[in-house]
Amino acid sequence: MSAYSFTKVHHDGRDDDVAVEEPLEIRVDGVPLVVTMRTPGHDEELALGFLYGEGLIDGPHAAGPTDDFAVNTVDVAGPLTRDPGERRFYTTSSCGVCGKGALEEVAVHSAPLTAGPNVTRSFLAGLPDKLEQPAFERTGGVHATGLFDPTGELVVTREDVGRHNAMDKVIGRMLLDGLVPLGERILCVSGRLSFELVQKAAVAGAPMLVGVGAPSSLAVSLADDRGMTLCGFTRRGRTNVYTHPERVLDG
Repeated sequence: MSAYSFTKVHHDGRDDDVAVEEPLEIRVDGVPLVVTMRTPGHDEELALGFLYGEGLIDGPHAAGPTDDFAVNTVDVAGPLTRDPGERRFYTTSSCGVCGKGALEEVAVHSAPLTAGPNVTRSFLAGLPDKLEQPAFERTGGVHATGLFDPTGELVVTREDVGRHNAMDKVIGRMLLDGLVPLGERILCVSGRLSFELVQKAAVAGAPMLVGVGAPSSLAVSLADDRGMTLCGFTRRGRTNVYTHPERVLDG
């Protein structure tokens, strides 16, 4: 399915592209676990990336259509690494931690990060321009996450109406490719830097996270605690380094 659809703009009758947003139910061994609002496409990656980021799986699992071939549904093979509890999650395209019932459910353990690459400020400042965002160019209504290697080569990009979904899709792809932990690779997002994005990046083992927008206070605190280099306002040839600047060289 396309990431965008056509709709009429009523004041002048012309066609406009609008980003698609639909629910996806993620099941584990046939049991419903979470419903998330997302842009259709790469749903297996999204399911695996979400479960990995929640600490519910520790590697790639088989994922695909449900036995009843229900639409907008992905079934992931168990077992899970921990009991998610009786309650089902619900996440929107704007909030990946919504639906969690207790504060202790928000934080997810992550292993210590690697030393990571050493790169220049100008290198980091150029990453957002390398993001491939065809759906954004058509609709203006989606977020992107890209993964880069230490030479600046784009490994993979995913777009979604939910910024956390876009990152889950990238992490899910890397799980399937056997490239998690991310090690020397750098994550770059097209918008602001939230707590949940830092947490997902840390769980996936990314030592550096770059964003076009501003970070939140919790994002900065978590990145500092996890040993991650967090860079915001990365645009127009500049970037602000908020945590662990030892990986960023002058130039």
